[in-house]
Amino acid sequence: MIGKYRREFSVAFAYLLILGFLALEVPQFFDGRALLVLAVKNAPVLVAAVGMTLVILCRQIDISIGSQASVCAVTAGLLAKSGMPMPVVGLGTLLVGAGLGACNGLLVAGLGLPSIVVTLATLVILRESLRYLREGAFVRELPSGFQWFGVGQETGQWFVVGIGLLVLLFVAWGMRNLAAGRSIYATGSDPEAARLAGLRPRAVTFWIFVAMGTLAGLYALLEVIQLPEVDPKTGTDGLEMRVIAAAVVGGAAVSGGRGTIIGTLIGVLLLGTINPALVYLHVSAEWEKAIQGAIILLAVASDGLSRESR
Repeated sequence: MIGKYRREFSVAFAYLLILGFLALEVPQFFDGRALLVLAVKNAPVLVAAVGMTLVILCRQIDISIGSQASVCAVTAGLLAKSGMPMPVVGLGTLLVGAGLGACNGLLVAGLGLPSIVVTLATLVILRESLRYLREGAFVRELPSGFQWFGVGQETGQWFVVGIGLLVLLFVAWGMRNLAAGRSIYATGSDPEAARLAGLRPRAVTFWIFVAMGTLAGLYALLEVIQLPEVDPKTGTDGLEMRVIAAAVVGGAAVSGGRGTIIGTLIGVLLLGTINPALVYLHVSAEWEKAIQGAIILLAVASDGLSRESR
C-alpha cells in the first residue's frame, strides 16, 4: 500500500511536519475557531479541486474554472435577488456550471481540440463577457435567506464544510467502486486501449468536463453565500492555480490515469495552510503564490523522476 500510494503518504508526512513546526512556534494556530475558519475557507476549494482531479485523471486540463465560477456566482446572486427560493438558486447555479462545462466538453471531446487551448479561450471569453455585462458591479440587495443559506453564520459554516466533505467522500467512493470511476482511470491511462476494451473515451471526457463545470458552480455557491453581496470577480484570484496545485501535489499525474481523491484532500490542506501559517509567522503573504509554484515544480519533478526510475 505504501508503494502504491507513495506520493500521498509523502505529502501527508510533509504536512504533519509543517503542523508539528507550527505547534511549536505558533500554538495559537490550533485555536478551535481559527481551524473552523480555515476549514470554511478551503471547503469550496476542495470541491473545485475534486473536479480538477477528475479532469487531470482523464489526461485533460481546465484553466477556465475561475471564469466559470464567476459566471455561476453572478447567476446565484441574480436568481436570489429575483426572489427565487434557495433550492432553485442552488439548482440553477449548478445547471449553469454544467452547461459551461458541456461547452468545453463538446469542443474537447467532440472536435478533438486540445483542452488547454479550449479552456484558455473560454476563460477569456467568459471573463471579458462578464466584465462587459456587469462592468464590475456587485450583485447587492440580496434577500436575508441567501447568506449562509438563511440558517445563520454558525450553522452555515458547518453546512459549507459538510458539503465539501460529502462531495469528497462521494467522488472518492465512486472512483473506487463504480464502473464510471474506473473508466476515468482507463481513459486517462490509454484512450486507445480503453476504446478497444469497449469504453467510449470521448463520452467519458465530455462528462468529466460537465462534472467540472457543475463543481465550479458548487464552488461559486459555497463562496458567495458567505457574504452579503456577490462579487463578479469570484474565482478569478488564482483559483486555477490552487486547484491544479492541490491535485498535482496530492499525487494526480499530469500524464493522466494516476491519482486519488484523498491525495487531493491532502494537497488542499497543505496549500490551504500556507497563507494563515505565513500570517502567524509574520511573513509577507505575498510569498504564498511563490511557495505554491515551488511546490508544484517539486511535485511535477518528482513525478518525472518516478517515471524515469520505473
